[in-house]
Amino acid sequence: MIEAGLVKSPWHEKFLQLISVVEQDLLVVSPFIKVRPAGQIAETLKKRHLDREVRITVLTNLRPESTLNGSLDLEALANLSKALPRFELIHMPSLHAKVYVADEQIAIVTSANLTDPGLIGNLEYGTAFTHKQTVQQIRTDFANYSLLGAKVSPGSIEALMSETKQLKALFQKAESSIKKEARLAFRNKLEATRTQILRQRAKGRTTQAMLSEAILFLLSRKPLTTAELQPLVQQLQPDLCDDSIDRVIEGVHFGKRWKHHVRSAQQALKQRGAIFKEGEFWHLNPRYEGAERWNTKSS
Repeated sequence: MIEAGLVKSPWHEKFLQLISVVEQDLLVVSPFIKVRPAGQIAETLKKRHLDREVRITVLTNLRPESTLNGSLDLEALANLSKALPRFELIHMPSLHAKVYVADEQIAIVTSANLTDPGLIGNLEYGTAFTHKQTVQQIRTDFANYSLLGAKVSPGSIEALMSETKQLKALFQKAESSIKKEARLAFRNKLEATRTQILRQRAKGRTTQAMLSEAILFLLSRKPLTTAELQPLVQQLQPDLCDDSIDRVIEGVHFGKRWKHHVRSAQQALKQRGAIFKEGEFWHLNPRYEGAERWNTKSS
């Protein structure tokens, strides 16, 4: 059993211990994920005959640059989705945290990604928590964070793998060639892959809905002026708040008009009674139905 306290490199054994004690719900939060350590999750759960019982939620950042440079293996995610029927993947474009939670027993908050260097090679550092209320709070915080992301289906993972395979081939061709056509083909495929990921964000949600979630999350921490709110929303939702390009994908705006959409979301939330303004500052209305799920002040 993992004891509460500091987690120092290498911490591979503690990672395996965490998987070995989970009974119902495993949360993995990591921007970079590789095949071998992800496979150890499936293998361990299968040996324990819990591969069909445990719900595993993975929060990661599916940016094409990460797959291109080898930091993220889409194959690792595809393998988990095939091996674990209760697997759920959430794409979070602004994710940087690395957190591993087994039920309400243990939470490890660390600097380490789910990669071999993160578990074994790098100098990483973190803390293990076993106090039930603390573990519950960490799990709740990331349940709230996940509302800012997008669920990705197993079929979509396979489609992204296909896109990335083509992207890598074009990248290698562009790297080895000075031909303008090769570089252009690479840039076009990179844009197509980004668009494929943005489609996952757009499924069943509007621009206003996603920006509203970000506003509620930020105001749950403290009151903010519009000028303070806008750059923070941009940090949380960078793909929705791109200053350089205005793209509309399945009715969702990704681009230059984002400040206008943030203001529209503020007004819509105000009309619903979710937020209110005093002077220059916007506040979350604590009496608004559902506001309690954004209560992160105890974290």
